[in-house]
Order: sequence, then structure tokens, then C-alpha cells
Amino acid sequence: MQVYEIGRVVWTTKGEEQEAAKKEFLECIGLLEGELGDKPYFWGETLGFLIPFYSLFYVYEKCGNFSIEAEQPKFYAWAKRCMQKESVSKSLADQKAIYDLFLQRMKAKGIDQ
Repeated sequence: MQVYEIGRVVWTTKGEEQEAAKKEFLECIGLLEGELGDKPYFWGETLGFLIPFYSLFYVYEKCGNFSIEAEQPKFYAWAKRCMQKESVSKSLADQKAIYDLFLQRMKAKGIDQ
């Protein structure tokens, strides 16, 4: 299962199902963190395609009641490094705005967060 799909399960479930999804989500992030190693970015000196994922961190953390920074610090540090680039920080949506939009959509679907 891809990290985005697992994240969606974290967003939309509660209880044991959410806990299992959260564990799987953090395992996926751990694999990515292992791939990152001590490099500044994935695949050397380029940002790569994963940085838009950063915009969703707040949603995952709020819905799943966990901290990506605490659970996967190298991965989180990579995201923060990427966000220091003006081209990245100006192009990604605000995390809290994404969360508010998410809450609106869940409410419209009758799913209480």
C-alpha cells in the first residue's frame, strides 16, 4: 500500500484500524528515512518528487495523534531542509489550510473528525 493510501486510512478511521494504519504509515516513512540516510535530499542534491507530501504532514499528525518529527526525525529534517528553499516554500499549500479543507470535506461526507 502506498504512503498516500495509508495516510487516507489514518485520516478516515478510528480505534484499532487507525492504530494499524498509523503503524504502517510510520513504517513506510521509516523506509523512506532509511533510503535518505545521511544525504541532504533523496537521490543526492535534488529535491525529488516527495516534497508535496509535506503539505499533508499536519493532517496525518492531527488525525492520527502522532508526530512525524518525533517518530521519524531524519525524514522530518529532510522536509524542513526542502522547505528552506524559497521555490518549495512558496509553491506548497499551507498545512493548516489543507487541514481545514480536509475537515470540511470529511464533514460534507458525514465523517466526524
